[in-house]
Amino acid sequence: MLHEDDCRHRAIKTDAPREAEVTMASTAREASQSSPSISGISLGFSSLAQRFRWASWSLLPSLVLEGSPLDPIANELRVKPPLIFLPLEDHPVHRGAVFAFLTYLGIWILPICKGNQHLLRAAETSCLTSNPNSITAKIQEIATPPPPGSPYAVPIPGTEREGRTPIYRHWKFQDKPLLETFDPETRTFYDLFDYTLKHFPNNRCLGSRPWNPTTKSWEPKYVWKTYAEVAARAKNFGSGVFELHRRIGIPPGNHGVGLWSQNRAEWQIADIGFITQSMYSVSLYETLGPDTSEFIIKHAGLSCVVASLPHVPLLLALTPRIPQLKLIICMDPLDAGEPAGLSKRSILNAIAEQNGVQVWSMDDVEALGATAAHPPRPPRPEDIITINYTSGTTGDPKGVVLTHANCVAGISSARSAGNYSQRDTNISYLPLAHIFGRLIDQTALGEGASIGYFHGDMLELVDDLKILKPTGFPSVPRLFNRFNIGIRAQTVEADGVRGALSRRVIDTKMANMKLPPGQAYNTHFLYDRIWTPKVRAAVGMDRCRSMISGSAQLDPEVQKFLRAAFGNTFASGYGLTESYASTACQANNDFTTGNNGPPLPSTEVCLESQPELDYLVTDKPRPRGELLLRGTSMFREYYKNPEETAKALDADGWFHTGDIAEFDELGRIRIIDRKKNVLKLSQGEYISPERIENVYMGSSNLIAMAYVHGEGTQSSLVAVFGVDPVNFAPFASKITKQTIAPEDIAAVKTAAKDPRVVKAVLKHLDDIGKKHKFNGYERVRNCVLDVEPFSIENELLTPTLKLKRPQTARKFRAEIDRMYTEINEEASKIKPKL
Repeated sequence: MLHEDDCRHRAIKTDAPREAEVTMASTAREASQSSPSISGISLGFSSLAQRFRWASWSLLPSLVLEGSPLDPIANELRVKPPLIFLPLEDHPVHRGAVFAFLTYLGIWILPICKGNQHLLRAAETSCLTSNPNSITAKIQEIATPPPPGSPYAVPIPGTEREGRTPIYRHWKFQDKPLLETFDPETRTFYDLFDYTLKHFPNNRCLGSRPWNPTTKSWEPKYVWKTYAEVAARAKNFGSGVFELHRRIGIPPGNHGVGLWSQNRAEWQIADIGFITQSMYSVSLYETLGPDTSEFIIKHAGLSCVVASLPHVPLLLALTPRIPQLKLIICMDPLDAGEPAGLSKRSILNAIAEQNGVQVWSMDDVEALGATAAHPPRPPRPEDIITINYTSGTTGDPKGVVLTHANCVAGISSARSAGNYSQRDTNISYLPLAHIFGRLIDQTALGEGASIGYFHGDMLELVDDLKILKPTGFPSVPRLFNRFNIGIRAQTVEADGVRGALSRRVIDTKMANMKLPPGQAYNTHFLYDRIWTPKVRAAVGMDRCRSMISGSAQLDPEVQKFLRAAFGNTFASGYGLTESYASTACQANNDFTTGNNGPPLPSTEVCLESQPELDYLVTDKPRPRGELLLRGTSMFREYYKNPEETAKALDADGWFHTGDIAEFDELGRIRIIDRKKNVLKLSQGEYISPERIENVYMGSSNLIAMAYVHGEGTQSSLVAVFGVDPVNFAPFASKITKQTIAPEDIAAVKTAAKDPRVVKAVLKHLDDIGKKHKFNGYERVRNCVLDVEPFSIENELLTPTLKLKRPQTARKFRAEIDRMYTEINEEASKIKPKL
């Protein structure tokens, strides 16, 4: 019998031969799959073993091998690995069985007692950091919500100051450093992808729908590349790009390469390839025009741009004005076996050579890289991973400099919600040039999950969803609004039994979601078997467990309805390019609406009073002011723009977002205004036009686009609305008593100008405003109706589909003046009562 007094710095050596180690390695692999823990410690040593090229030992996390970080422990004990720690307090029977098994294997055994518990803690720390199961355990610990009714974010005592609230943090990070990574060895995206590759090399990684040239259609299936295949292509591509830069005299370094295409597997392969050589991507939006494209390429100093074939002619046209651009790499094949001089490669290079530019295909660059075989040059945490240019709603886009450390912190925060695993499948359609889409894809890659790419047509996105059946669906309010309208029309607004049953289902779930914290839920044992699956299947959401809305404010009514209809987790989040899209997100058990949840573990937040807008941190019942951010995922600077950097980042490192927010009683963030977009009417009332626009678009199937306008010299609001022809045509037909076909756009436009139709739409919007308790001055008093009045082509929408408000006001100046004239003339006819 061993006693505590005898076990200090002692180890027991068993006598079985070392040949048994092979058996143990095999047995351990099997055991680690079925036994989650021993003595409360997560199992799984294979990841650490693989990292240091040891045998795949994974039975116990406290096993010490030669050459490991735990060697100092073995040295202190004066024994030679392998070594196992065995807690003394284990049940005697269990301990005896383990002793017998280890004796057969010839393993040193260290009983754990008070005298050497520090060794066990060291072993746990080192071994658990590299274990996927332990990382999952850490994620689940953070994802666990606080006790019902407790705050999701808490103020840090003593951090308040004049004009500011205290600093708020995620409730589990009140008194410890903000989240940077789940594994101290993973500090860059290169590390993260390498880690995933080592653990899940055969998992499906990137999937695409192939084009069938015979039928001239997209195949109804996805073809997949594994993580190992993607890694091999990325490594060769990175080596090839490095070699091409070397040939044109650009030395090794952390420099940028342009990336210009729709979401596709090659986009991700190229981006990972850059990272293998410490280069970074400068992404250009798919829909950018020549002027903005030229600005970004020049401003970022790009010598090389990787692009899809449709962008190559535009790049060639720009080369005379961009002398530093020397390389264009086309993602698509440039040679289909044509005779000499007739291939795309030959024709494009003949044009390119006139300006000293080379055009390569991606396949050729990968072949070049395989031949050159440049070894990887892994980046450092402080190296740039991307310069992400903002949309430019008010001027030239700003280049947001984001580092690998920012990236890993942002991904870690996204993973901390607990909604991802290596078994999941995501659909990639949100523009990868936008940080939200990039974060979603990189988070999936960090988990070992699968990413299926849409085939390029947003109007046919549901076709991709039905084939892929993703388990997660990130999106933006605009698409969720369309889901809401379409599903409502086919369910709760339907006639007969279908409508009656649907209303019963939704009403029941809505009532359940209103229950107190900890009791609320959105599932139903019967309805989720006979009703919900049909709704999900209609839009390809059969397997979808979680959805998240970002990029803009989500209408609370839309969120409530879709939570009830889909019966899954549906969170509203908040993030910016400057925060790697990872600032705040609702917790999985939170069924409230109208807020974006607490700050994520990588970010701390506070509010700063804005007295000129009457938003003060002393406001009751909730503090209000401009939202300020600071943390591990925050950007470094605006590229080559020290003036804007100084405006955005103060001396204490706080980023001033320009968003007006309030903190509720549970520490959740609610965005209520935008500093630059707040309107002040002539009677002194402040208006948030974006809130009104979101309510209209989320509540009416007639309105697809909205711009609400107000002026300081006027007491009312006017608007320009883009109508949805499918729903607007029958509405207008009833008013005009004429049949208007949705596909007859000319007839729809004519009806949109009919004063009777405009009056009926305003009445429809008034009803929505009353339901949402709009104040009188928040009502739209006059409007212009049109089909798609704002677009990227007419330069009123950014590539991320955000409205350019100043440009829209200028574009519709004549209509705005006319609408105000009509309102004032109508008001002058009303005689005051004496």
